[in-house]
Amino acid sequence: MEPNWIEIEKQAKTWLVEAGNKIKKALEQPFTIDAKSGPDDLVTDVDKSTEAYFYQQISSTYPTHHFLGEEGVAKELTSLSGTVWIIDPIDGTMNFVHQQQNFAISMGVFQDGVGKLGFVYDVIKNELFHAVQGEGLFVNDKKVESVKERPLEEAIIGLNANWLVENHPLQTNLIELVQSCRGTRSYGSAALEMAYVATDRMDAYISLNLSPWDYAGGAILLNEVNCLASRFDGSTLSLLDKGTMVCSKSNLHQTLVDRLQKGASE
Repeated sequence: MEPNWIEIEKQAKTWLVEAGNKIKKALEQPFTIDAKSGPDDLVTDVDKSTEAYFYQQISSTYPTHHFLGEEGVAKELTSLSGTVWIIDPIDGTMNFVHQQQNFAISMGVFQDGVGKLGFVYDVIKNELFHAVQGEGLFVNDKKVESVKERPLEEAIIGLNANWLVENHPLQTNLIELVQSCRGTRSYGSAALEMAYVATDRMDAYISLNLSPWDYAGGAILLNEVNCLASRFDGSTLSLLDKGTMVCSKSNLHQTLVDRLQKGASE
């Protein structure tokens, strides 16, 4: 039987607000900061406790559902069968640590690999980007009717400047893209940047290395306003494996894929 997505969305929103309140309270106290893969890959005890909170709520309320999160509180998933929640408890941990803003909770709920519910919650600004498949995209209670298509020369693209200076096969392609577009921005949270594309605050966002929990929620938001998200070669994003990601307004997407693929392979 198909789950009641409206009811699940309502429950998810309640958990997001509760988790957001916990995060805001945690910011008032000292918290522990550790590094994972390197000194710039940060994790805090707030990331871990927030993910644990979602896992406990979901597993007790929906015991047949599955869970995939950044901090590994649940066992690793190898299949997308059934109902799967994919969550990043704090997307933009470096911003969380250094700025105490410009971070978000990202959540995508999938049924047999199909995106059904998407959420990106900017905790500090109290801005909830949310969507139910086929019902449109909302920012809090306001529906996003459409996005404006712009050519590359008028586009604002989200891109981390580190990708432009590292010795990478795509470095030349990225530099040429930056030279061709109107401007670039870097907010330090993939989930927020995808939400900004979906709400016409930017025209595209590009990253060379993201995990499913970084883009699971954002990809569902984008789909509701006819925006596209894919790997650099145009292939479908994996919900189990990390890799490249480019998202944009629909008319701009193929241009970006072609530019990123020029003289290079995935």
